[in-house]
Amino acid sequence: MAAPAPLAFPDADPDFAELLAGRPQLSVDPLAGLLLEEVPLARIAAEVGTPSWVYSAGTLRRRARVLDAALAKAGLAHSLHFAVKANTSLAVLKVLAAEGMGADVTSGGELMAARAAGIPASAVVFSGVGKTAAELRLALDEDILQINLESAEEAEILSGLAAGLGKTARVALRVNPDVDAKTHAKITTGLTENKFGVPLDEAVDLYRRLAAMPGLRPVGPAVHIGSQITAGVAPYRAAYARVAEFVRTLRTEDLPVERIDCGGGLGIPYRNEPAPAPEALAGAIAATLGPLGLPVMLEPGRWIVGPAGVLLASVVLQKQGQAKRFLVLDAAMNDLLRPAMYDAWHGILPVAARDLAAPCAPADVVGPVCESSDTFTRDRALPHLQPGALVALLDAGAYGAVMSSTYNMRPLAAEVMVDGSRFAVVRPRQDVATLLAGQSVPGWLAGGGV
Repeated sequence: MAAPAPLAFPDADPDFAELLAGRPQLSVDPLAGLLLEEVPLARIAAEVGTPSWVYSAGTLRRRARVLDAALAKAGLAHSLHFAVKANTSLAVLKVLAAEGMGADVTSGGELMAARAAGIPASAVVFSGVGKTAAELRLALDEDILQINLESAEEAEILSGLAAGLGKTARVALRVNPDVDAKTHAKITTGLTENKFGVPLDEAVDLYRRLAAMPGLRPVGPAVHIGSQITAGVAPYRAAYARVAEFVRTLRTEDLPVERIDCGGGLGIPYRNEPAPAPEALAGAIAATLGPLGLPVMLEPGRWIVGPAGVLLASVVLQKQGQAKRFLVLDAAMNDLLRPAMYDAWHGILPVAARDLAAPCAPADVVGPVCESSDTFTRDRALPHLQPGALVALLDAGAYGAVMSSTYNMRPLAAEVMVDGSRFAVVRPRQDVATLLAGQSVPGWLAGGGV
């Protein structure tokens, strides 16, 4: 597979002022330093410790409303279903549930998290290529809104389970439109070489079969072409145009189509790359799918929650090498995996007001894990930071805590939610004792035998 096209943005990184200007949830107080909403991040570090994930409830609400308004303005009957894989925090899900968002889940665990946060089963969509029989039974028992089928094989399994339980599952058929979303190769999902969905040239026949299978009620197509899409809305338009033609073909055979699942993937500007606005996406949907007169579903994840979160970390030490200066943090790749996994760029802001105003020089920002890939960035312009100085890694609300691990026996970081001038710990920091408590030693070793 060819490498993804390079992103079109200037080589120069945004400076601190530019990073702040694009993130209204952040501000600087001359004394308290960097604030998330109205809460000093230094206060959270003092009371909760570092590393800690910190989420802005106000940002979640604002972005959910902006996306909803864009779709409404485009004249689209629609529903929003948050992609729970981006962030499984019950506090985050609770805020979004209060905004009327449903959930798009990819596992039984995510389904249970959505329900625990108060999202009704009637607003839950279950996606993913490898749903187990136990997960499908859970979805049937909960009577969720929709199960997105990825293959003929999965349809046969679900049909057997549903019929055996005397239930009928509402299903969408995920089609693969073979459209290049121009995103990272590891997060593109709409090409024929990807594992997702059914090729369009096979989809009509399979949809016809679904309509005849016991226990299944097909309600329409589903499509998802990738994540972190920043190359404009042309890939969406191409994919949705093919889906529209698919729907027209289904209608010629009088096959039932009640709605269209448009997926998600709308990107955000981590650095200074251009990213399509919700209005542009809504326009693409309206132009291609609007004439069909069907309700549409959208499954945003990163766009909603990415900018709402920061990873708050402390400087362990500053190491001067022969050729480089290293800032070693107490956060690591086991906390935020994206830079190591995707070469992802995250803005980094010092928390203290004096550090934000200090002269900068290139530094590599790294963690303490024993891997060379435990590097957040290279040659980033940052001030001299003493041990204990705080930094915030920006736009870390999506695919941050959910991808964390306990590699190197490093406990999971705390999670905190800010709402105006209030904050609360929504998941306490794990400790090593908890990690050890989940393990056991076989009796023959415990007794010293062989």
